[in-house]
Amino acid sequence: MLKTIKLNLEAIEVMNYFWQAASEKENVSEKFFHDVGQMTAMTCIYDDEFNAESVRRVLSAIKNREPLTGNQKERRFWNFNMWIMEDMEYKDSMIVPVKKLNVDALIAKVNEAVKDAKHEDVEIVFSPMFSEDYLIKGNKLLINFFMVRPSDIDDSSFNIKDRDVKEFILEKLVELESK
Repeated sequence: MLKTIKLNLEAIEVMNYFWQAASEKENVSEKFFHDVGQMTAMTCIYDDEFNAESVRRVLSAIKNREPLTGNQKERRFWNFNMWIMEDMEYKDSMIVPVKKLNVDALIAKVNEAVKDAKHEDVEIVFSPMFSEDYLIKGNKLLINFFMVRPSDIDDSSFNIKDRDVKEFILEKLVELESK
């Protein structure tokens, strides 16, 4: 039976700092890039082509305004980050509703949909991912922050893949608990 859902926004907070600092041409240390690469939101998306060194290389290239000659996944990650930095107001409109997200009501809905939930605790991690809309890793649901589309109506709702975020999350949590 699912008892708690934790929302993990650490990577978005850290990346928000980076996007702001890089756009204002402030110095960001290489240790910062290493630390970002070690965050759960990043380590869960690693594979044979994208790893902590990829994160370091991409963020360093962005900070230093250098061209990136990495593989396809690294270039996608670079493109997403550059897209965010082109419109800082839009970036802020993406972050605000994510910070306001309350998923407590989804616990009962998941338990209703899945009678034998596999986990008591799950974590929803918003991650700056290079491709997928979401990933499931153990008891973690990783959601690609770059897929967040803020509402034009208010600053407390948003969509992912043209779907209300809570509907999207509910469907993915049911998938996570059914595996």
